[in-house]
Amino acid sequence: DQIGFGHSDKPLLNYRVSTLVDFLDGFMTELKIERASLIGNSLGGWVAADFALKHPERVERLVLSDAVGYAGLSKTMDARALRALRLASRDDIRYLGPLTFHDKRFYQDIDLAFKERVTAGDSYAIGQLLDAMVRGDDVLDNRLQDINRPTLVLWGHDDKLIPLSLGERFHQEIARSSLRIIDNCGHMPQVECPDDFATAVLQFFSDAK
Repeated sequence: DQIGFGHSDKPLLNYRVSTLVDFLDGFMTELKIERASLIGNSLGGWVAADFALKHPERVERLVLSDAVGYAGLSKTMDARALRALRLASRDDIRYLGPLTFHDKRFYQDIDLAFKERVTAGDSYAIGQLLDAMVRGDDVLDNRLQDINRPTLVLWGHDDKLIPLSLGERFHQEIARSSLRIIDNCGHMPQVECPDDFATAVLQFFSDAK
């Protein structure tokens, strides 16, 4: 788990994407992992792309799934959705559900989802990262052309949170990239469409040179 999330420590840092990139670099160094392939969804895609730009010698391949990282996103995103990303209430979860998932089964139990958010303990890190995104810290604009690793841009066709047009932009700006779209799938294809997601990733890993 990244610092600030899951079972990792959650210090009160001024979290931004660079924080997570540095943590990942230190993690790989500690475990003596010289090179790895990185798979990132949403914010994780931003971290993976930024890591590849700062540490290209440590990256084999990249998979960017419904990734974020462009400066204009916080300005063009529905303001209510941007606030709801803090997941501070049932209303936030209720609002984000249809934007995040194509299949309503994944967001029907609002109470369960809210309970999971209350117990996760990562609200501070999420808030700091959203503030950093609004400020424009560590954005990927005018940098992606420097990524020289084989990259799969993988997108849920029905992602209403981060539109497919941004996936097409990632594909256009990363020279050694391919674009794979998963139909009837939203913002988190690894959760909603795991078989299609795994098939696409494994195919990419077997084909990439």
